Amino acid sequence: MPNDAKENSNQSKATIYDVADHAGVAISTVSRVLNDSEDVADQTRDKVVRAIQELQFRPNRTAKSLAQRSTRTIAVALPTFTTPFHNELLKGVRDRLDDEDVDLLLCDLEWEAPKHSLRSFLEGGAMDGLLLVGVTPDEDLADELRMLGGPVVLVGAELAGFDSFYWEDQPGAELAVNHLIDQDYTRIGAITTPHDNRVRNERIAGYRQALEDAGIEFNSDLVVHGHTSKHDGFSEESGYEAMQDLLALDDPVEAAFASSDVQAIGAWQALREEGFEVPDDFAFVGYDDIKVSRFIGLSSVAQNMHNVGNEGTDLLLDRLEKRGPETYTSRLVEPELHIRKSSQRP
Repeated sequence: MPNDAKENSNQSKATIYDVADHAGVAISTVSRVLNDSEDVADQTRDKVVRAIQELQFRPNRTAKSLAQRSTRTIAVALPTFTTPFHNELLKGVRDRLDDEDVDLLLCDLEWEAPKHSLRSFLEGGAMDGLLLVGVTPDEDLADELRMLGGPVVLVGAELAGFDSFYWEDQPGAELAVNHLIDQDYTRIGAITTPHDNRVRNERIAGYRQALEDAGIEFNSDLVVHGHTSKHDGFSEESGYEAMQDLLALDDPVEAAFASSDVQAIGAWQALREEGFEVPDDFAFVGYDDIKVSRFIGLSSVAQNMHNVGNEGTDLLLDRLEKRGPETYTSRLVEPELHIRKSSQRP
């Protein structure tokens, strides 16, 4: 039994894990019974129903509660809503809801254990639809999401059986580094995060691929990160610390690709303190294209998060009103490079 299940089984309120264990079936089977799926044998269905009755299990959402509420509630669950990147998405959500009689509920999943935080949030059940950002559900979590009784739209992940908006980070990183190479920079550093995750790995893979395609040898010494762990390493402080390491090299770099705009902003400050001017002495490209980047002249790879938030919410509303596409929508969000003064040779 998963650790979360063990923890939940000690609580007075029965969970889906308790029902599955009591009935001797998989969690996915309980989910199918609760959703009235025909793909369950009668004998198995009877066991699950008995377990539900004996444990007095109640799913988070029921058709009765949906019918009783006149105002719908949409929840947005994301690793944090204090970063500029996620703020862009939330602005898109809020703009779409301006003329709707819909309440917006936010859940900060925390970087350290987002799936655990999400499970705790789902236990509350006070939502009609969910926009889930930055979390790729495993099989058990996917079953729990299907039990909500309402639509779920994934942002930043693709999974069968769910509407999703997702992106591939390697092509975006290649766009950024190719642009620096086109500006005749050859000694290019990369600022990343110390945490091993898909975003980090794909963006560094794109950095490396662009260099090698241009005949420039990849040098791991030029890939650096800060030690501040806030926001999973995607912070101004982390970028500042990483740039200090790049400047301390015996043969310093002349340009850098930062895995996020906030890291680039911190790195820019480190350069400024050492008397470097951007782009006269150093060139930069960031990632995410947050609002402030447009005002300070930082070149950046955009994922159009405002549009994603707007369109993801629109799809969620369509699902709530039983309209929209008959099949699940899976949309790849293409990266766009916005070139500004930070990366252009004087």
